[in-house]
Amino acid sequence: METSILTAAAEDGAAIVAVSGEVDFSNAPEVAEGIRDAVAEFEPPVVYVDLKDASFVDSTGLGALIEGYHAAAERECRFVVVNPTRNFRRVLSVTGLNELFGLTEIDDASIGQFGSEQFRDSEAAGA
Repeated sequence: METSILTAAAEDGAAIVAVSGEVDFSNAPEVAEGIRDAVAEFEPPVVYVDLKDASFVDSTGLGALIEGYHAAAERECRFVVVNPTRNFRRVLSVTGLNELFGLTEIDDASIGQFGSEQFRDSEAAGA
């Protein structure tokens, strides 16, 4: 299965990292890199990692999010995971990471409407 990592800057300066497909051992490093790159490139006050289209996230995917959180924290950038699946939300809640990640449900309008042409090319292929 292919995983896409798309990044964009919102009008308010926030960075959006949208992840679709599976996030597992085969592509977790690319997900972490996509988040780090968005933080470095856009220097945003907040980075939203949108998991609305992420069909599966395993423990290495969770590690990628933690790496992204650390990259954001180093630059004093708020890190917020949005729109995880119900099962992944449960994992984040059990591990206590929901609070660390500022976990919330928000709609696309809250973080800006982005067409695929507005995302920087940052696609990663995974198995």
